[in-house]
Amino acid sequence: QVQLAETGGGLVQAGDSLRLSCAASGRTFSSYAMGWFRQAPGKEREFVAAISWSGGDTIYADSLKGRFTISRDNAKNTVYLQMNSLKPEDTAVYYCAAGSWTSTSSTYAYWGPGTQVTVSS
Repeated sequence: QVQLAETGGGLVQAGDSLRLSCAASGRTFSSYAMGWFRQAPGKEREFVAAISWSGGDTIYADSLKGRFTISRDNAKNTVYLQMNSLKPEDTAVYYCAAGSWTSTSSTYAYWGPGTQVTVSS
């Protein structure tokens, strides 16, 4: 069992940066791949990025490559999402998830409650 809690969301202006954190409880954090997803109002949840259990491999949504960076610190049971050059269309609730190293939400078994990111123009 893994419990996840996201922090770091907030209201920022276009062009700003924000770093989200996701703290995990449980001794098995390092055995899971971790992913970030987001859901904007009226839209489906979409994949943002994922990182392998070791942190050695990452995948990103094509539209976000170069602006977002996922990383993890297994000693701190934490995964991060660094978001740069934010745009109003990045406004969404951001979720972290633990599971398989894929871009498919159904392969992730554990989810955090989400953190709101709002980017004003």
